[in-house]
Amino acid sequence: MGLRVSLPAVKRRSLTRAAVAISVAAGLALTGACGGGGESGGDSLTVGVLLPGGGASRFGQFDRPLIERKLKQLCPHCPAATVAATPEPAVQRQQLEAMITRGVDVLILAVVDAKGLRSTVEAAHRAGIPVVAYDRLAQGPISGYVTFDGATVGRLQGEGLLKAMGTKADGGRIVMMNGATTDPNADWYKQGALSVLKGKVKIGKSYDTVGWRPENAYVNMTGAIAALGAGNIDGVLAANDSLAGAVVSAFNATEVRPLPPITGQDADLAAVRRIVKGDQYMTVYKPFKPAADAAVEMAVALGRGEKVSSIATGTVDSVTTKGIPAVLLPSISVTVGNIKDTLVKDGMYTIDQICTSKLRSACDKAGLTP
Repeated sequence: MGLRVSLPAVKRRSLTRAAVAISVAAGLALTGACGGGGESGGDSLTVGVLLPGGGASRFGQFDRPLIERKLKQLCPHCPAATVAATPEPAVQRQQLEAMITRGVDVLILAVVDAKGLRSTVEAAHRAGIPVVAYDRLAQGPISGYVTFDGATVGRLQGEGLLKAMGTKADGGRIVMMNGATTDPNADWYKQGALSVLKGKVKIGKSYDTVGWRPENAYVNMTGAIAALGAGNIDGVLAANDSLAGAVVSAFNATEVRPLPPITGQDADLAAVRRIVKGDQYMTVYKPFKPAADAAVEMAVALGRGEKVSSIATGTVDSVTTKGIPAVLLPSISVTVGNIKDTLVKDGMYTIDQICTSKLRSACDKAGLTP
């Protein structure tokens, strides 16, 4: 669809890479240039990528390599992306400030604390650096946004939980283990879930998990079990797979069997194995490649001073900015019955990765192994 959005042309900067050396104690890693295209007339865009997690997180395993691969494809003579990852708001602010100081041409930002980083996003705007919000909607003058429809994610979780609860879906008691209030997506997921849960189940306890940290979810779930009684919890709406893992651990500490149905999100490998084992009922699979591709396409276009109307599928509003060009992508509910037709088919995991020796019997039962 057409967008009535006027995006300011971005001022090109000529950077002398050796002239600026920035280090951030929490681990800002500046990657080296790959095949400069100055002599061949190619682009010289520098792209900064800030993620809320690295290493074993979905952002480290999937988003980062996909973003880097797409950038190399669209801009083969551009320097390699400058990537930084941290779950800490203060550290991400330092990382963002470092990238502004360095003078990157465009930023892809998966914000840790949308409100807390607003002033730094504004500083990027003043420096002529457009920001593409990735996965999470940052506050401030954002030039583009790519994410999965959070209402759909929450609705899929709520629908999955009700289905798994069976007859207990009518008046049963659940616990809601929501995400962090600093992440605007968390409330989006929550409202999507409540749109199908309200009027059907009783919410015994509901928690907003500080920092999306599993250790906080474990403490909260332990408290819910103590207050409600393990046998009086008919289901748990866990907002993502890390929280779901903490919920399972809390139940395991009480030696409760069978576990009530538990939801998740992100299709983490550990969660997929829990689904095969029967400890977690479902997860929400968000194909990361379309998101990474769209974010890089937006970033490269903005870095070149171009509009993104041909990339965006619509617009969204933040609390600070109206009409942000956006790409909202669909998600898929994954249970034990469709792991092969979704995650395995898409090449996210192989059967061998999922089916460890301890899970062979469960995998056979699920039809994952011959």
